[in-house]
Amino acid sequence: MPFPCVARRLPRLAALLAIVAGAAQATTPPALSTHAERSGLLQTGRYAEVGQLCHDFARAHPREVRCTRFGTTPQGRPMWALVASQSGALTPEAARRRGLPVTLIQGGIHAGEIEGKDAGFIALREQLARPGALRQQVLVFVPVFNADGHERFGPWNRPNQRGPEQMGWRVTAQNLNLNRDYAKADAPEMQAMLGLVRAWDPLAIVDLHTTDGAQFRHDIAVMVEPLYAGDEALRPIGRAWRDGVIDRLRAQGGLPLPFYPSFDEHDNPASGFTDIVSTPRFSAGYFLLRNRLSMLVETHSWRDYPHRVRQTRQTVDAVLELIATHGRAWLAEARAADARAAALTELPLAWRTLDEAREIDFLGYAYSRTPSDISGALMTRYDESRPEVWKLPLRERVVPDQVRPAPRAGYLVPAEHAAWVGEKLAQHGIRFLRLSAGQDALAVQAFRASAVQHDARSTEGRVRTRLTGAWAPETRALPAGSLFVPIAQPLARLLMHLLEPDAPDSLAAWGRFDNAFEQKEFMEPYVAEQIAREQLAASPALRDEFQARLRDDPAFAASAEQRLDFFFRRAPSWDERYLLYPVLRADTRPTP
Repeated sequence: MPFPCVARRLPRLAALLAIVAGAAQATTPPALSTHAERSGLLQTGRYAEVGQLCHDFARAHPREVRCTRFGTTPQGRPMWALVASQSGALTPEAARRRGLPVTLIQGGIHAGEIEGKDAGFIALREQLARPGALRQQVLVFVPVFNADGHERFGPWNRPNQRGPEQMGWRVTAQNLNLNRDYAKADAPEMQAMLGLVRAWDPLAIVDLHTTDGAQFRHDIAVMVEPLYAGDEALRPIGRAWRDGVIDRLRAQGGLPLPFYPSFDEHDNPASGFTDIVSTPRFSAGYFLLRNRLSMLVETHSWRDYPHRVRQTRQTVDAVLELIATHGRAWLAEARAADARAAALTELPLAWRTLDEAREIDFLGYAYSRTPSDISGALMTRYDESRPEVWKLPLRERVVPDQVRPAPRAGYLVPAEHAAWVGEKLAQHGIRFLRLSAGQDALAVQAFRASAVQHDARSTEGRVRTRLTGAWAPETRALPAGSLFVPIAQPLARLLMHLLEPDAPDSLAAWGRFDNAFEQKEFMEPYVAEQIAREQLAASPALRDEFQARLRDDPAFAASAEQRLDFFFRRAPSWDERYLLYPVLRADTRPTP
């Protein structure tokens, strides 16, 4: 047993040693290596590593990196972003003040496709080790967008993918696919991401994925917009950005593609490929509506994980190098595109690819297509020991479709829809104002649906709605508290895609206005019979119209419901708001 005086000093000595050890640990720079690297790129780390590395990078590079929490997932996980720049601009205000372009790189939107996380950390560490690309821009790196999905961890979450040994899940804990949510922004994670986008207004957005699909030798696809769509002056910039990244990947031995390698006929290589413009539910179709550059990167799932991580790191390096070289000029053009969008007069709401094709050489393997005794269908079987060059058609001539003139002044949202529509517009950063006084008789354009078609099954938790109809002049009243959304603003393209009812990813297309297209009041048949006879007796022209409809429309003649509805629609009790889309278009700015 120690002497009493020594025993009394032991706790003090232990405390002193702990303080010294803690101080030594605090001054020791973090290693900044990833679990993936320590496993030889055979594994990927759990989500806790993201938060740890985020703070470790900020501790190791306090003047160049800031770790920020920009949201919380439904399961309570923090959403982390690393802000990095060797210019010292680590806030949105500083970046804007210095005229620096911002590059947003996100990994793990589909959390099983996770090389973006591991490659991004490696690329960031190497970029910070030398002065270079980060002096000329600000990088906002989100290692894992879908954090809850990342922690649904298992070895077979991606059956079409070679490595890592375990990975996360495609969708969120709420079973939402974030790369179908940019326009409607239902997921809390997407709302947090849009907040990050509003704060930083990135010039360039890079979305890192792994594609499924056939077995072939190409190892990565790089797709950009604006290329076919969006502001015309930004399209050559999009092409130059894409081609610059592809050239750098090819110089390092890669086999990149400039289009998404999904066969026109599933599982049939001979059918070839069709390039498209994505709708704004996808990252690739969303940011072009904000007059910004977006890049979709898809490594090939049949390449092993070390290869995919290396190629993704090379892609990140190429992106940062090109933005460092050209970013300020490209940013100036993007801001000019904002001004052009504020003067928008018309907009294609959809794009279509023409049937004409050119033949391309595609690096594949020998394959056969024979009937399967399991499924009974034709099954494609690939032989990776026999490389081949396939001659395949590529359809890449994309043209505008469904071109719509813009409203001269803007859109009007009635007060009963103002709260939720205003919240949605604010999430995207679209400006609007609230009318303090009611409007008794406004000359507007109103959209009345002539046909409403609902999908047979839900998509992303919503039943999609397709509307057929037209805008026409009307005079309507609006209560106080209604919204006026001016078209003269930088996000005019996005505004039209959200509020034009027949746009492919509009709020109406996602079923948010379905109540307007449900009939709520009815007329009993015996009442309709009486009213019909009164109408026929009062109007010979109506009698002739009714008889002609019976003669020329067999379906109408055979349906008692349609025949009575013919008269109900002409009765004073008919609901004139039925099939009226609630949002209106205005040619003149209303009185606030």
